[in-house]
Amino acid sequence: QVQLVESGGGLVQAGGSLRLSCAASGTFFRVNDMGYYRQRPGKQRELVATISAAGTTKYADSVRARFTITRDIAQNTVSLQMTDLAPEDTDLYYCFAAITMRSWGAAAAYWGQGTQVTVSS
Repeated sequence: QVQLVESGGGLVQAGGSLRLSCAASGTFFRVNDMGYYRQRPGKQRELVATISAAGTTKYADSVRARFTITRDIAQNTVSLQMTDLAPEDTDLYYCFAAITMRSWGAAAAYWGQGTQVTVSS
């Protein structure tokens, strides 16, 4: 059983900063990409940032200059440092991990429970 446990998030004023963290636990072979997506009601979930096991990062254009994603391979954790937050960053943020359960298997997507980020103007 794989679990992604998220922490961080909350309410902040525009221009402020927040840090999200997520830890993958359970029994599995390897954690591949990790990252964050966000979603608001009635809209599709969209990529915020991802980071591969090799450290390659990908960002949405809207956050590239303001957010930084990092991970600890040994601890199976990922963190998203968000700075210069704006009201349009208000969303439910979901941790994502592509996890390979066995050495011969393909990776499957796992999601955290979601954490709310609210930015007031």
